[in-house]
Amino acid sequence: MKYVSIVLALFSSAAAAQDAMTAAEFEAYVSGKTLFYEADGRRYGVEEYLSDRRVRWAFLDGSGQCKDGYWYEEAGQICFVYEDNPGPQCWSFYESGRGLSAKFESEPDGRLLYEIENTNEEMLCLGPDVGV
Repeated sequence: MKYVSIVLALFSSAAAAQDAMTAAEFEAYVSGKTLFYEADGRRYGVEEYLSDRRVRWAFLDGSGQCKDGYWYEEAGQICFVYEDNPGPQCWSFYESGRGLSAKFESEPDGRLLYEIENTNEEMLCLGPDVGV
């Protein structure tokens, strides 16, 4: 048990020492891509990164509902604003050999997301009003 605690502490320290991506680095990494994220070991959401810093987000909860928005840099963080929520949601992004990781900075104990899949395909948005 003590060994596990030491390993976790070292991992946390290494992640904290890593510099967050700049807006230019983030834009170069995500432009034209669709990234799938996990949180707490479960598929969480997908985001399509469009031109002019526009985005399309959907939770992977089976609803198929997408939210359009945009991102910008503020105080070293990448902030997102979506059509259904005008308040910014700010994140710090980090790049590793396995892809992106992100820490939600808008809350004290912010959620951690990890990139699990990367594609150049468009998202499929079904929404609540699809059908006959």
